[in-house]
Amino acid sequence: MIPKAYSTFFKELKQNNHKEWFHANKIRYENDVKIPFLNLLNAVIPKLMEWERKIDGDAKKALFRIHRDIRFAKDKSPYHTIMKAGFSPNGKKSKLPGYYLGIDAESVHVGGGLFGVGTSELRKLRYAIAENPDTFLKIINDARFLQKFGPLKGEKAKRLDKELMAAAEKTDVIFNRQFYAMATFPLAKFYDSEALVDDVLGYFATIQPLNAYLNNGLTSLNLFSNL
Repeated sequence: MIPKAYSTFFKELKQNNHKEWFHANKIRYENDVKIPFLNLLNAVIPKLMEWERKIDGDAKKALFRIHRDIRFAKDKSPYHTIMKAGFSPNGKKSKLPGYYLGIDAESVHVGGGLFGVGTSELRKLRYAIAENPDTFLKIINDARFLQKFGPLKGEKAKRLDKELMAAAEKTDVIFNRQFYAMATFPLAKFYDSEALVDDVLGYFATIQPLNAYLNNGLTSLNLFSNL
């Protein structure tokens, strides 16, 4: 699956992050990085679709570009030093809950949930949690979830609708602006190993109840969201 040469490429890119070096090493990028990463995605996606049938099965569509958008960035390095992919019903940039996989020179990053939440969607989710906080807390406090990811992540707001304050006494997660889980583990022990597929899927399976809850919160009508 992922060869040691994958890590070597990204370590060198980190030290030579400019177009001349990348173009001179484009064949290495294709053979040692992009193709192995796509092979991993092609092994993960069919199994993921066994319980997430609405995601797109095309690995290339899940793949994020290695080129960075540097238009408004202080760091003008043109390339990411990580390969990234996103799996969601409306594609990798979807506003719906999904799954994330990234691999850099040394680590595998795997997670999911909701990273970018619009104002109306955030309101729906908060009121959904307020209506039934126990179900949500059961998911994010599950022993397996905590073992793999730790506490649910996300930036927090300083203010909250007064109708939600009672729920806030049960859990401060209702202050969240994002609702996601993320874990990182070393890549080295998975060089050239298909065991990485099952490991990634194990993390994804642990996130699935969270994504199902968030999807339901976004699509269902709750009692107080129109107040």
